[in-house]
Order: sequence, then C-alpha cells, then structure tokens
Amino acid sequence: MAHASFKGLRVLSLESRRAKEVEKLIRTYGGEAIVVPAMREVSLESNAEALEFAEGLLRGEFDLVVFMTGVGVRTMLNIVQTRFDGEEFLDALRKVKIAARGAKPATALRELKVPLDVVSEEPSTWRELLRAIDETYGDSVSTMSIAVQEYGASNPEFLAELSSRSRRLSKVPVYQWALPEDLQPLRESVLGLLNGVIDVVLFMTAVQVIHMFQVAEQMGVAEQLRGALQSVVVLSIGPTTSEELAHYGIQPDFEPSRPKMGFLVNEAAQYAGRLLEEKRNRKIEAVFSESVEPDADVSDVDEIDTQKPVRRVAASTPTMAGFRDGLMQIDFLHEISSRIAAADSLHLVLDRIVGFISSVIPCDSCFVYVLEGENLVMRASKNPHADLVDQVGIQIGQGVTGWVAKYRQPVAIASGASNDPRFKAFKNIPEDHFEAMLCTPITCAGRVVGVINLQHRLSYKHTTHEVRLLSTLGYLVGAEIERARLETENSQLSNRLETRKAVDRAKSILQRDLSLSEDDAYQMMHKESRQRRKSMREIADAILLSEELRRVQTGS
Repeated sequence: MAHASFKGLRVLSLESRRAKEVEKLIRTYGGEAIVVPAMREVSLESNAEALEFAEGLLRGEFDLVVFMTGVGVRTMLNIVQTRFDGEEFLDALRKVKIAARGAKPATALRELKVPLDVVSEEPSTWRELLRAIDETYGDSVSTMSIAVQEYGASNPEFLAELSSRSRRLSKVPVYQWALPEDLQPLRESVLGLLNGVIDVVLFMTAVQVIHMFQVAEQMGVAEQLRGALQSVVVLSIGPTTSEELAHYGIQPDFEPSRPKMGFLVNEAAQYAGRLLEEKRNRKIEAVFSESVEPDADVSDVDEIDTQKPVRRVAASTPTMAGFRDGLMQIDFLHEISSRIAAADSLHLVLDRIVGFISSVIPCDSCFVYVLEGENLVMRASKNPHADLVDQVGIQIGQGVTGWVAKYRQPVAIASGASNDPRFKAFKNIPEDHFEAMLCTPITCAGRVVGVINLQHRLSYKHTTHEVRLLSTLGYLVGAEIERARLETENSQLSNRLETRKAVDRAKSILQRDLSLSEDDAYQMMHKESRQRRKSMREIADAILLSEELRRVQTGS
C-alpha cells in the first residue's frame, strides 16, 4: 500500500482545542495546513440550572445522570463547588446511576471515583448513548428522574427521545460554544473556499459547521459557500457532524473508519487526492458538455443526495495515526511518552495507553490487565466497561492472557481463537466472543507487570509489524504503569496514615473535653460521619479546626 500523503494539498481544519496537534499531523502527511479556530468555550451567564441540579441531587431527587463530555464533568464540579461541598456532591453522584457518552466523560468520572453504569460505544453519538441506556435499563427508564449534562447547545432529538421514555427529564447546561473573538481568520477561510484556494476541509464537530455557515451568512455568501464545498473534498469526523452538514445541503465524501482525529487525518491523506481529482474531472466534463450542447441540462451535476448514508472507509492499516506513513520513529516515541507522562494517576495512564494503542492498531476491543499478586486485574478497556474495570481478574496461566503473562511471549491468533488449547471463556467479559486476538506482555525490569489484549470479532491476520509494535508498546509503558501503580498505592497509604493521625488527635480532644472513653469518642465521630454524609477525615478535620480556633481565641 502506498504511503499516505496529501502531496501538497491545502487542508483546512476548523479545530480549536487541538489546533497544534492537527496542524502537525497535516504537515506530517505532506499537506499545507490551514488551521482556523471556529469556536471557543465560554461560561454561561447564569449557573442557576447547574446549581439547582446539584441541590436536587443532594436531596436524592435523581435516579440517572447522563454526562455528555469530559469537559462538562469538570466544569460542572467547578460550578457546584462555588456553593456546595465538592466531595458531598461526588458522594451523591456515586449513589445514583451514571451514563457517559463515550470515553472522555467516562475517564473524567473515573478520575473522580464515580462508578459508571453505561458507556456508549463508538461513534458515541446520541443514538449509541440512547441505545445503551435502553439496553441497560429497559422499561425501568419510565420510572426514572433523569438529568442530562449538556455541552455547548441542546440536542433536541436526544432530549425528546429520553423525555418520552422517562418520568422526568432535566437539562443541566454548564458551558456553551461561541464564535471566536477574532472572526477575521474564519472569514478568510470562507473566502479561500470561494476563491478555490482550499482543497480539503476537515470537520471535527457539528459546531464547526454551524459557525462556518453563520459567518458566511453574515458575509452574505452562504449559498456560494455551499457550492464551493461541493467542489472540494469534505470529510466529517462522524454521524453527528455529517447530519449537520446535510442540514446545509452538503454530503461529506466519507467518514473515517473510527471517529478520531488521527484516523481522520490519516485517511484523508490516503484518499483525498483521488477524490479531489474525481470531483474536478466531473466538473470539467460538465463544463465541456455544456459548451458542446448548450441546451443540455447539467444543473444537477453537483447535486448531492444528502439522504443516503455517508460512506465510511474500510478499517485502516497499522499505519494509522502516522506511525509508519509519515511520522518518524522519534515522533512515535514522543507521542506515546507524552501521553503517559502527562498523566498522574494509574487509571488515566492506562486510558491514555488504550487510546493510543487503538489509534495505531485497528481492533474491536482493547484491554489492559495489571498484575497484582497472582492475578491480572482489568484496569482499562477501550469500550470501557465500568462494571468490569477493576473487577475482572485472571490468574497467571489462565486463558491466553494468563499464558502470555506466565511465559512472557506474545500470542497472535488469526481465527478460531476459542479453539486454541490455551483459550478459556470468561462469562463476564462481553468481548469474549471473538475470532482473532493479539496479546503481548507488559514488562518492567525483566518481569511482567501486565498484559495488553486486542480482540477482533472477525478473522484478522496480524502482521509481523503489528506484533512487534504492540510488543514495543509493552516495553515502553511497563515502567510507567509500575510507577503509576506504586504512586497510587503510596498515595492511598499516605492518605490512610494522615487520616488515622487526624482521627486519633480528634478522639483525644473529645476524650478530654467530654470525658469520653477512646471507643466512645470514636463511635461519636462515626455517628456524625454517617448522619452528615461526610468522611471520618472531614469530621476529624472539623474537630481539629475548632480546637485550633479555640486556642487562638484564648491565646493558649
């Protein structure tokens, strides 16, 4: 297969948050990058709805909370903490059912130790999320009071469907999308399309589409922009963005095999040149036909049926996200090292590793198991199964995964994985029904610390390159996983020691002031902890603070 390359095509991206990354990828694949932010995140004028939701949650008024974005999780917590105790709010979240639209909000919630009941699978549109909620809760949704964290703008279709199913539905907006403060670059990109100086446009969110046409309408060239977009290669990150393009009469040329930035840019580099040539040839043929037969009706040459499904390219090769086709080895090392070095908790490290592995090797499922004692415990999943992560354990030597950990050798099975003599079925892992798999050890200082397991629903023959790549990743991330695991354990131990010290000091104060025994003092603190729904550490800190204030007032 030829190397992916834009071959000098001028590629427009309207990305804001990851502008530098997408610019680098476009240039890596030989394109002329034109990156123009089309949106910015702004705070709401009023946080009344979010604070009202928090108050209702603390009173136990909600059964299910749906999070749509990772940014929304963090923003909501920041808003709530302006009026309520953050940990008390999180404790209330932990007591209700939680659904997340894809991996980003799931990761953010997991960092906050909020358990997940539902996580939608890719491409993680509202349809996948609604389907996952229906499959998990069935008819019981009709008895639920549901809150939905919104992102940027309401999704009326999702809200309407969920409202018709539930007892009560509340919207919780926490931020909104606005046009950039400086609109000139966006105006210039519209003019660039009208003047034919742009070859490829990458749309990575529906808001980018809305804002581009909003600016075009302000300029009075919305209709001309629609025509210009039909003359260039238009790529959409996924179904939601494609639907918005269809609203403006634009049919994307294709969606990537996976709704990820790296896949979109890689596959654009592979196919955009040929698609652009085909479009230009059709345009030339239309002009030629019009000049030869003036009476011929060619008005429908560029008309596109926006009702038909957008085609999606075939699953990509191991060159995905620039590993072999464009990025040098140093870029690959920098990419994986930056992903794991940026994280400070074990789960976040593992989620970043899963995300990176899934971007460079196509697979239906990706699990990372970490060795703890004699068991391999699932600590991260591509799809991620909140009820299984941190729960599923496999003994050393058990199944293919356990065999890889025991013998420290990779295993690649192209088909009939269940017929392999090392195979063992695990009833609680949904992805256990598969045909092909690739499993490699994660090592550190000459010993196994975990296993990476990739699975495919259909037969799939892994290349030598893919096996070596996954093995290399196992070597690279082993030390980081071990470091993160030890730091997490040390942090937990330190917190327990600090808590014990604080509780012991608080007990001594109660014993002195109330003439209580040590056991009675502890039981009093424990009772307060339950009644106030606060941790023993918080109760102890309150007692110690009160003692410190008393000393300051008395000067003792």
